[in-house]
Amino acid sequence: MKKIMALLFAAVMAGAVLADAKIKHPSLLFTPDRVEAARNAVKSDTAMASAWQKILAEADAQLVKGDVRKLEYPALAFQMTGDKRYADKIREVLLKTAKVKSWGDSEMLARKPAWRSELQMAHRAFQLALAYDAVYNELSASDRREIAQGLYNLAVEPLLGDWLNEPTRVHSLNSMGHNWWTSCVGMGGILGLALANELPGVEAQVEAAVESLPEWFDFAGDVIQRKPKTFDRDGGMYESINYASFGTTEALLLRLAWLNSHPGAKLEPIDQMEKLAPFFCHVAYPRTGELYSINFGDSHKNVTGEASMLLAYAMGAEAPETLWYVDQLRAGQHREGFPRHFPMGFLYIPRGKKAPASPALPTSHLWKDFGWATMRDSWDKDATMLAVKSGMTWNHSHADANSFIVFHKGVDIIKDAGNCSYGKPEYRGYFFQSDAHNVVKFDGEGQPAYQQYHGAMLPGSVSGLLDAGNIKYVMADGTGPMSHAFNRNFRHFLWIDNVIYIIDDLGSHKPGHYEWLWHPGGEAVKHGYDLNVTNGNSAVAIRPLYPRLLAYSGFVHDYPDDLYWEERQGPTEDLRGTEKYWSFHLPETVSKVKGVTAVILKDSPDQKELPQMERRQGADWIGLRVTYKGKVTDIYINQLADGRLMHLNSWIEADGWNTDAYMFAVSYPEGTSSADAKELFIGHGSSLRRGDDVRFSSLAKLNVIAKDGKVQAAGQPRMRFSLKQNGKLRKYTLTAD
Repeated sequence: MKKIMALLFAAVMAGAVLADAKIKHPSLLFTPDRVEAARNAVKSDTAMASAWQKILAEADAQLVKGDVRKLEYPALAFQMTGDKRYADKIREVLLKTAKVKSWGDSEMLARKPAWRSELQMAHRAFQLALAYDAVYNELSASDRREIAQGLYNLAVEPLLGDWLNEPTRVHSLNSMGHNWWTSCVGMGGILGLALANELPGVEAQVEAAVESLPEWFDFAGDVIQRKPKTFDRDGGMYESINYASFGTTEALLLRLAWLNSHPGAKLEPIDQMEKLAPFFCHVAYPRTGELYSINFGDSHKNVTGEASMLLAYAMGAEAPETLWYVDQLRAGQHREGFPRHFPMGFLYIPRGKKAPASPALPTSHLWKDFGWATMRDSWDKDATMLAVKSGMTWNHSHADANSFIVFHKGVDIIKDAGNCSYGKPEYRGYFFQSDAHNVVKFDGEGQPAYQQYHGAMLPGSVSGLLDAGNIKYVMADGTGPMSHAFNRNFRHFLWIDNVIYIIDDLGSHKPGHYEWLWHPGGEAVKHGYDLNVTNGNSAVAIRPLYPRLLAYSGFVHDYPDDLYWEERQGPTEDLRGTEKYWSFHLPETVSKVKGVTAVILKDSPDQKELPQMERRQGADWIGLRVTYKGKVTDIYINQLADGRLMHLNSWIEADGWNTDAYMFAVSYPEGTSSADAKELFIGHGSSLRRGDDVRFSSLAKLNVIAKDGKVQAAGQPRMRFSLKQNGKLRKYTLTAD
């Protein structure tokens, strides 16, 4: 008992010592070791020397301007040089700011209950924290107390009081637990940490903020408010690349500041930190020029995950992919990044480690929880990449279930229309809505407009991803977000060689008109059955094949049964003009339809030889025979396997093949038999036979790719199947996709 009491007493005393310990300034983010390392790097690294000159120029400008939003520049300049002019200016700004009574925003204050804090206050709090930390030792005791109390009242108390502390808290993770929460709590916490020595009890508030961060990362969503979970199980945030970067950065800044100022501190692990680098790499498109990212939702192509990746790297998540990613960026391409000529980038960009030539990551990835997928033919610059989205519609996530983007030879040749300022009518009326995306509409309508605020009651999903090099597959299900009109809204993406086949399986509650929207990322010209899109060296041909060909000419009345096209106008992202997009219409009124469109990836805009595509059909199936450069690919789509049969089997016979698969494809050299095909794709099937010769068998319907003696399968958590390759029937047992 005495031993136990002694241990308890020692623990209490250790806690008391820790509680009484003062934060040693500067120590938040501009730490002495980082500053010293940067100071040495400037002497030998021309890139660092150039960056330092830009930072110093801005710091000198602030000697005149004294802008609270730019205090990080004179703060770093003082620590790098010891020049007291910077410290004196910061002191002047801090004392002046401490006398300000309120930064409350009138619109926010008018809410009930009032929001006393918002993002601009958070951003200023961050700058004040860096400045106070930098010049702390230059301030008198009275200056410190005056500044600390004033800044606490001005920013720390409203930020932490509104978003974290009782009894004043007005926000919960369920309503505002996205990027606003991390920004307000994170930046309020950093400023509180800077002021803690002068304000008893504030450090405990900051510690509570730090301890709450894992709860934000793990937030599982809210059924009642239809709010999705914050992060996918594989990393990444549903709100778009822009807000995934911003929200995560604000959280990690607080965590890093706490660890820097509390040497040896142990914090609860955040698993998502290890997943940030793979996520931002998978959604990136490396190209000649600045790196692009997929721009689903409220984002832009130039947005990066640089800042959050560097912060995670600094805290031990040292993924080599981070080095590769940073190496692809153009300095300052994203306003919220950490390029070398920004103070945080200057201190935290890794030096002395060589970036790998490409990420050690698969060329495809699926995010199951929020319904995204990416596929690419390589990690080379200007390669081809397909991005698919069919998840949530909520807040910054648009009404774009089953939409997609195609990057090819350096540009988004089939693009997302983008985004604009939220206060503009074009945002709510166009960019957020289905019209701005590559989707299928019914009777002129896309997803209901109310989903912009209330979310989709039934989210979409993406599943079944397979990638075997020249054969790739994924399926998007956008039925839920379009359930007011559709009872089936499945979009399959089958990418074989240089063609992406988009297979739409659509059904509506009542007969009506279907239309397919296309947003070209270049000049679009109708030529025969194709819509040719060209942008520089990048070109694709969009070729509708089912349910009809695209009317051969502009005289659509001469082709009454074919799809007809219509040019439409939408605003450009910069709102300085308009741009064309295309609508393909099915003339007749139907309640069920199969759509097949080939996106042919051209080697060059003037490529003459394109794949020959023959429409074929038999009893209960439709399909294609594609011939190109000595290779034949047969694609079959089973009309009985689209859900119309509940308890009956969906067996068809096609060219000697017998199967219950939803679709399958075989590729073989021209002049040989399909029976000897060495490349095989099965989509949602349990059996494939030729007479009594069983080529594939499984109790459950699976997605399978077989080529070059290798097999990939997806569809069930436990898969047992037989597959014949090269004349040999082998059995497989897999326990994961």
